[in-house]
Amino acid sequence: MNKLTLFRLLCSFWIIFALSGCGYNDIQSDDENVNATWAEVLNQYQRRADLVPNLVASVKGYATHESEVFAQIAEARAKIGGLPNMQQAPQDEQSIKQFQQAQASMSSALSRLLVVNEKYPDLKSDQLYTNLMVQLEGTENRIAVARHRYVQAVQTYNTRIRTFPNNLTASWKGYQPKLTFQPENIESISTAPKIDFSTPSTAK
Repeated sequence: MNKLTLFRLLCSFWIIFALSGCGYNDIQSDDENVNATWAEVLNQYQRRADLVPNLVASVKGYATHESEVFAQIAEARAKIGGLPNMQQAPQDEQSIKQFQQAQASMSSALSRLLVVNEKYPDLKSDQLYTNLMVQLEGTENRIAVARHRYVQAVQTYNTRIRTFPNNLTASWKGYQPKLTFQPENIESISTAPKIDFSTPSTAK
């Protein structure tokens, strides 16, 4: 082994040691965790979107005159469909803002749809509708959990890349802060539907 090869090996070992000592492995791990938790957020929102067409179809069978509600849901679905590809955790403020607004529009539309069942009590005896509503409630809860885990993952990652000496490694390797949900919109996109299948009392 010549001196040049030996020198290169020593340099490589030194770089590996330096990166390890400056938190490179931890940054990598946190970055992967952010991406994994974000993927779960997308997965749960997609699960909700997949439930919407069947839910609307089941309601239409009883509430044919609720065209305004159906139009709002269709518009909300169009907004979600028009979102840019967001497979990676967002680092652009405009992207996360558009994502939040689109999902909040769907939450608002679904809330209006849930009110419909109070106008049409027979809906509560429809097995398909009941099953879909149970699935929707479960999905909303999963969304809340997935989003909470993502927020925590982002906080851990952002804290790590901003603290010394990790910030030196992050700057060198090009790691940027990740964005999370804006506080003012969290409530509107996280509240699980309040579903009541009890039979309304008959007025006497």
